[in-house]
Amino acid sequence: MNSQLSAFGNTPITSTIVESLFPDLVGKRQKVQWLEKRGEIIRLKRGLYVVSPKASGVILSTQLIANYLYAPSYVSMLSALRYYGLIPEAVYTMQSVTLKASRNFHTPIGRFEFVHQDKEAFLIGATTIVTHNYAFLIATPEKALCDLIASTPGVNLRFIKDAALYLEEDIRLDMDAFYEMNSKIFEAYAQVGKKKESIKTLLKLLRK
Repeated sequence: MNSQLSAFGNTPITSTIVESLFPDLVGKRQKVQWLEKRGEIIRLKRGLYVVSPKASGVILSTQLIANYLYAPSYVSMLSALRYYGLIPEAVYTMQSVTLKASRNFHTPIGRFEFVHQDKEAFLIGATTIVTHNYAFLIATPEKALCDLIASTPGVNLRFIKDAALYLEEDIRLDMDAFYEMNSKIFEAYAQVGKKKESIKTLLKLLRK
C-alpha cells in the first residue's frame, strides 16, 4: 500500500486519485478516511491530500503544496524573499498571489495565505524552480518585493529615504542583492500594479 502512495512523492493528489489505487475495494471514501487516520495521507482541504513523508520517504514542499492548494497561484511576498535568502527572519505563513479571491487555509502542514491580484500584474515576474524532481511556481525576488509592498497596509514609499528605511529596517532585506535586481520587472509592475508610486520610488533607490 505504501509503495502505491510513495509513487506520488510530495505532489498533492485528489481523493479520486487515492480511491483509484484500490479499485477492488467497496467504500473507497472510507478507505481515504482510514489512510488519513493512519497518518499515511494528510488532508489539505476537502478532496485534496498529500502523502505523508513517513509513507513516501520524501520531504514535503510547502511551496508545491501552495501551488496546488489554490490555483492559479504562485508563492510570493515574504515567503519568496525568505526562500531566496534575502531576509533573515523565518516566515511561518506561506504567502502567494492568485487570480482568485483572497483566501486563507489552515492545514496540518501550516497556514497558507493567498492574496488576489489582477491578471496584468499577476503575469509579471513569475518563474518556475525545479528541485529534487519536482517543480513549483514562485515570484522572482523583484516581483515578491512588489507584491509585498502592494499588499501591506500602511506602506507608502513617497521618498527614497522611505524606501531605504523600509528595506533595511522593516524587512531587513539584503541590500547588496537589492542593488543587483532587475529594474525591468519593477518598471513593468509600476505600470499595472497597485501602489505604483511606491514602486517608482523603489526604482529611484535602485538607480541611485
